[in-house]
Amino acid sequence: MTSVQPVIITPDLARLQGFYESLLGAVELRRVPADGPTFFVHLKVGDGELGLVANAEIELGAVQRMLLSVDVARVDDLLARVEAAGGRVLGPPNDMPWGQRVAHVLDPDGNKVNLTQSIP
Repeated sequence: MTSVQPVIITPDLARLQGFYESLLGAVELRRVPADGPTFFVHLKVGDGELGLVANAEIELGAVQRMLLSVDVARVDDLLARVEAAGGRVLGPPNDMPWGQRVAHVLDPDGNKVNLTQSIP
């Protein structure tokens, strides 16, 4: 079996984990190491998984070459919660010709996240 897990490197693991837990209902599956300063947190987000890696030396604001796209039940409902969770909304949601409602947001580290919703 093959699977892909996106992993985000962050200088503030607790802040980023809190954002994804608050906004998307992410649940921690495990952390490494279990005791002491955490290096890796494995999250369950709906049917998917997301990894967070701590690295205090990572520079935020570097050019991002990956986009995290998350399919949610209602994009508009989540947008009201993005800033309270520590992120930033980049603009209003748009209905796309391929059948998705899409909103672009930034997580607390400035990573681009697309919130998507299928529209009938």
